[in-house]
Amino acid sequence: MDFKRFSILIALRTGLIILNLVILTYLVSASGYHVTCIVAVAVLLIQCYLLISFVTKTNQELTRFLDAIRYADFAQRFDMDTLGSGFGELGNAFAEILERFNQQRTKQESQQRHLKAIVEHVPVPLISIQSNGNLTLWNHAARKLFGANHVTKLTDLQSFGQEFAEHLSKIKPGERRLVNFAIDGMQYQLSLSATKITLPDNQETLVSMQDIQNELDGAQLQAWQDLVKVLTHEIMNSITPVASLANTAVSLVKNTELKTKNQPELAEDLQDISDAVNTVARRSDGLIQFVGSYRKLTQLPTANKTNIRLKTLIDHVTTLASQDWKSKNIKLDVQLSPSELEVSADADMLTQVLLNLLKNAEQALLNKPQAQVGISAFLNPRGHVVIEVSDNGTGINDETARQIFVPFFTTKQNGSGVGLALTRQIMLAHNGNVKYMTNSKGGATFSLRF
Repeated sequence: MDFKRFSILIALRTGLIILNLVILTYLVSASGYHVTCIVAVAVLLIQCYLLISFVTKTNQELTRFLDAIRYADFAQRFDMDTLGSGFGELGNAFAEILERFNQQRTKQESQQRHLKAIVEHVPVPLISIQSNGNLTLWNHAARKLFGANHVTKLTDLQSFGQEFAEHLSKIKPGERRLVNFAIDGMQYQLSLSATKITLPDNQETLVSMQDIQNELDGAQLQAWQDLVKVLTHEIMNSITPVASLANTAVSLVKNTELKTKNQPELAEDLQDISDAVNTVARRSDGLIQFVGSYRKLTQLPTANKTNIRLKTLIDHVTTLASQDWKSKNIKLDVQLSPSELEVSADADMLTQVLLNLLKNAEQALLNKPQAQVGISAFLNPRGHVVIEVSDNGTGINDETARQIFVPFFTTKQNGSGVGLALTRQIMLAHNGNVKYMTNSKGGATFSLRF
């Protein structure tokens, strides 16, 4: 309706100009109308000026309207009532169109912020690889994974290992890969999954990198626990009656020996029987105790976490563990940074873990000159509390190091293979991990990361 009225006004002004031209032509052809012709020419010029001004103002406002759309300047206002008849309706139409554009843009921006917030809070790191080798880290998890390291190109990934960089550069859409990733002293087992995204002017590969280290450790530990439950159940069912009968037989033999003191030959045979039955009884009782120790792996209580001041805990643990170290010439070095460092953990479980590690360190330093044990606690670059127990012994060879956390595995003659396996289970219960490494002195260092 507004534009129809505007068109009528244009047609009316044009019609008046044409009518004025007709009159002017008649007056020119007639004689004696010189003054009237001058007036008619003046009126014609004024009409032409008004028409041109009317159209020019319209074009200017139309140009301003299109520029507002082009540059998304939705703050523009088109209050054109003062420009003359018809401009007010045109200004209202322009303002309404801009308002609709503004509402649509606001809606799109809101949806974009919503999607960005969702992606930002996805716990799995997401990165995209462009065809030119550039990288984009899409969420907080990805930026947290790489930390303070500057990562914008595929070549930047080589600082995290050639294997990791090759896996990311060669992964295909729909493919899944497992890769090790180490940064700031922490080890990750990443499951890589890729998909291709096609854009109007580019193609890129979106890669998700899910850390499954804890899940793998948890699944492995659960498998060991299930195995231990089955083995201990079957062994205990079999060995308990054997131990009971063996102890009963020992008692019967002793009673019989008292009755055959005057029969040397029979007494000698009974002594042999007694020795054999005693051996069976001792081995049965030992096996029952041995199997019972493995039940610790399946009966670990839920961690009761509290904020623990590490200085207090470490002072208590080292006092218990190092009572006779002075006589064995073992020096203890304790370092905490900061000294008021705290950790959220189960105090009893953590005490058990540290006592076990300090005991292992003591045994590794048997007959070692200038023996030294170190225990340190600090915050790593990722903000995790780390406790390290180290010694300057001979360390552990690579083949053995791969198995030290496996239940039943031990290199000690009287070892049960439970200590380090239990340590690993306790750390998993704290959503942390334990790892072994050889230190600069050639000895062993066990690192607990919370």
